[in-house]
Amino acid sequence: MAFDGFSDQTLSRRAMQAELLDAETELRLAYAWRDERDEAALHRLITAYMRLAISMAAKFKRYGAPMNDLVQEAGLGLMKAADKFDPDRGVRFSTYAVWWIKASIQDYVMRNWSMVRTGSTSSQKSLFFNMRRVQARLEREAASRGERLDRQTMRQMISKEVGVPLHDVEMMEGRLAGSDFSLNATQSTEDEGRQWIDALEDDSARADETVTHNKDIDTLRIWLVEAMGNLNDRERFIVRERKLRDQPRTLESLGTELGLSKERVRQLEAAAFGKMRKQLENQCAEVHNFLS
Repeated sequence: MAFDGFSDQTLSRRAMQAELLDAETELRLAYAWRDERDEAALHRLITAYMRLAISMAAKFKRYGAPMNDLVQEAGLGLMKAADKFDPDRGVRFSTYAVWWIKASIQDYVMRNWSMVRTGSTSSQKSLFFNMRRVQARLEREAASRGERLDRQTMRQMISKEVGVPLHDVEMMEGRLAGSDFSLNATQSTEDEGRQWIDALEDDSARADETVTHNKDIDTLRIWLVEAMGNLNDRERFIVRERKLRDQPRTLESLGTELGLSKERVRQLEAAAFGKMRKQLENQCAEVHNFLS
């Protein structure tokens, strides 16, 4: 069920016009979807409870997300609930769907709150959606007693109130205190001010590093070709088929083609690698002696 292109008012109006399901009809539709995968029953069930999804989505508008996106996520949560709902448990679908709708919306809000991942553990989610409310209540209660709480005391009280570690409170406080800034924003108010992105260090390889790296790769390629040249035809064939193909062949398939046992092919492969390793070590030793 997609909602792109519809205004908030249109979505709300359509949801309010949907039928209200009694318990018996709801149960029948749930069985039809679970047992027969009746898509018409699923559509009717979801349509009937979109008003619930929209109502819950509206409660999260204060986090700055577009209402249409929140409704989309609420609808996804509703469909997940319908797919996982077990009518044999004797619970109304609306009661079961509330958890899935809320979880889907919360995940969306946290994913889009910041480019930096805010957190996904249960304690971090609890903090994200309750920290400001709890802090405001604690401040009101302290003010009524004529007290003023310092930041550390407030963090400790929030930690105890929400039931999360103190370091989670400190982390979330920092994430909620600021917002993301564009790297294309200027560092000053001047028209020609340098952008923040210009101040970032270029982590790409320098030209001299690139040349050296490419030269090393070319040298290694030459050494490998020479090492392969010291192998006999059968050993080269095994190394090529085992290591130089996009989809390396198995020892068993090579054994069948060569008329050898799988173990014998493994032994030939090991011997070939031993010859190549010795050749490469000699090359490295020559370079080391030359540089010394």
